[in-house]
Amino acid sequence: MQTIIDFLSTQGVDFALKVLGALAAWIIGRWIIGLVVRGFSAAVGRGRQLDSTLSNYLASILGVVLNVVLILAILDIFGVHTTSFTALLAGAGLAIGAAWGGLLSHFAAGVFMQVLRPFKVGDFVSAGGTVGTVKEIGLFGTSIVTPDNVLTIVGNNAIFSASIQNFTALPYRRVDCSAKIANGVDPADAMARLKTAIAAIPNVLSNPGPDVEIASFTAEGPLLCVRPYTHNANYWQVYFDTHKAVVATFGAAGYPLPETPLAPRNR
Repeated sequence: MQTIIDFLSTQGVDFALKVLGALAAWIIGRWIIGLVVRGFSAAVGRGRQLDSTLSNYLASILGVVLNVVLILAILDIFGVHTTSFTALLAGAGLAIGAAWGGLLSHFAAGVFMQVLRPFKVGDFVSAGGTVGTVKEIGLFGTSIVTPDNVLTIVGNNAIFSASIQNFTALPYRRVDCSAKIANGVDPADAMARLKTAIAAIPNVLSNPGPDVEIASFTAEGPLLCVRPYTHNANYWQVYFDTHKAVVATFGAAGYPLPETPLAPRNR
């Protein structure tokens, strides 16, 4: 207790001033960093020389660098100079290297993703085991919004080290559906009716036109594959409308429902 009293009486005021100075530096520094990053993003957005994916990535890097500089400046207020801080990090080299190894791999993968550009913000992709729309490509992870509106953060290294499917890269997609007809129904008649009905669905492309063919044969009856093509933005609308068209077409034609044959009884 006497040691604490001696410290407060001799250096307490100086230490309190350093703490206040550090707090002021942190608050003002964070405010300035926010202004700089927002100004950088606005400048890049006005110039339209870079798309939103790369500009957001560069803004993230700028923010991290400025925050590191701010932390070093605050440490300097307490007398911890940059050289001393670097020596401290070097002394804990193995532990720090192990802890940062995974983060650095995600950072490196993010850099390669910016160079190779397998996808951009707004693309609908399957990456790192997650399917959804890319919201942001960050320094260490990519934000993907799944179709059920769940924000998922996937590590960049997990994305870059596995296969990537970009459903938005090409101008149109094929919608895969199926329809089963009962035994006794003429498949040619069913396919002709379906082709006419599917072609009339809004946003279904005429070139290439929809495919309606026999995919396989089952005990209940032939299984037809129904495959219209549409632009990426209309995929789900065409998908659901195709199923509705199958039900309406077969109902209007009076086709019976496929039934599973009864298994023979053992005697």
